[in-house]
Amino acid sequence: MQAFHKLDGLIAPLDRANVDTDAIIPKQFLKSIHRSGFGPNAFDEWRYLDHGEPGMDNSVRPLNPDFVLNQARYRGAEILLARDNFGCGSSREHAPWALLDYGFRSIIAPSFADIFFNNCFKNGILPIVLDAAEVDRLFVEAEKQVGYRLLVDLESQTVSTPGGHVVSFEVDAFRKYCLINGFDDIGLTLQHADKIHAYEARRKVEAPWLFV
Repeated sequence: MQAFHKLDGLIAPLDRANVDTDAIIPKQFLKSIHRSGFGPNAFDEWRYLDHGEPGMDNSVRPLNPDFVLNQARYRGAEILLARDNFGCGSSREHAPWALLDYGFRSIIAPSFADIFFNNCFKNGILPIVLDAAEVDRLFVEAEKQVGYRLLVDLESQTVSTPGGHVVSFEVDAFRKYCLINGFDDIGLTLQHADKIHAYEARRKVEAPWLFV
């Protein structure tokens, strides 16, 4: 998993509340269990004017000009700004996979659905909860200023605007440790690889019939 320290990124404002995981990545794309390749279908039903299915050539599909991510000013955005209860609905881990594959490394909202929130950390995305008034402020500034960027600093737990406004956010210490070091669940386990190998070697001596 890619480590997260600081992110100086363009922000894309998705001014919708209760964005569920089926909107983030529709159910027909869940057949694959690979973590990559979902980016072109992130927000598929809002992003395109036709119905999407796996295997389609997304480069020739008609884009919805009214959808925020299709606007030229937000291309290459790495920070998604959203409203309350982002990531609600089913617990599909494909949702953060799709957002990460699209290019988002951080999501800012007043609140998140719990399972989605946890899945973000496990996949290298930093979800940030800010007060609704702060989120309102960011929406106003991002829509007013083309090329609006934020500096997200995980180590200091701050978000800084181009105008110098700095706001702090809370993050669980263990999740912060994992993100800064790029540890997903497998990475954490592999930190104890020597002990695991030693245990396996010992068990082969103690109970060789288990390894026949």
